[in-house]
Amino acid sequence: MSLTIATWNINSVRLRIELLGQLAQRFQPDVICLQETKCPDDRFPLKDIGKFGYPHVAINGQKGYHGVAVLSKRPFDDVTRQGFCDMGDARHIAVTLGAAAGLSAPLTVHNFYIPAGGDIPDPEQNPKFRHKLAFLDEAIAWEALHPTVPGTRSILVGDLNIAPLDTDVWSHKQLLDVVSHTPVEVERLTRLQATGRWVDVMRRFVPPQEKLYTWWSYRAADWQASNRGRRLDHVWASPDLAPAATGLTVLTEARGWERPSDHVPVLATFDA
Repeated sequence: MSLTIATWNINSVRLRIELLGQLAQRFQPDVICLQETKCPDDRFPLKDIGKFGYPHVAINGQKGYHGVAVLSKRPFDDVTRQGFCDMGDARHIAVTLGAAAGLSAPLTVHNFYIPAGGDIPDPEQNPKFRHKLAFLDEAIAWEALHPTVPGTRSILVGDLNIAPLDTDVWSHKQLLDVVSHTPVEVERLTRLQATGRWVDVMRRFVPPQEKLYTWWSYRAADWQASNRGRRLDHVWASPDLAPAATGLTVLTEARGWERPSDHVPVLATFDA
């Protein structure tokens, strides 16, 4: 049985509900992980999402900012939400799918929206950047993100707001001092990945020497012509699950949809 998981920073679920419907109708992912939903739980568009074919919804939202959600065609065994840095921000939600979802063994999906970090890459001068580094430190220390026990099946997806590889940005040299690609951020993300022995699923399908982007700034007059992108969105799998990854789609065309998000959906398929 295959399982397709989509991750997408939608940049307001209510504003872009029609685009979400387009993604659901065309690609029919089993699970959709959204970030930056910008919607409190009691205003989440459950009726529309039910019409799209997703009766199972887990939400961690807040008014106007942040917010994550998991939409699923299959039932959840469990839903958890983790807070970071005592900020009260809605930046994480995890769901576990099991026998009720038709899986051979339980599978936990962590959906993250890591802080962007502001514009100045200095924790002393910029509280937002300090928050980002502290958030990453707490994630590194969180045992739930250490899926090293044999047989553990976990996926970590989301807008991690860091482009770690030289080929994850349009210009490594020009972006070394730009938040999202600074050495201190890359070091933290690399440590988080190593602590859980997470496998970068996207780079199993797109070789590390090739350029790969999931985000293009709204500031570009013509995002496609300039193509100054970054890979801020990620799909990681636990060591035992990574070999079961069978396909990847980075839906670049979505950046050109009407009233688009500045991020595009990423879809990964696994033999579950």
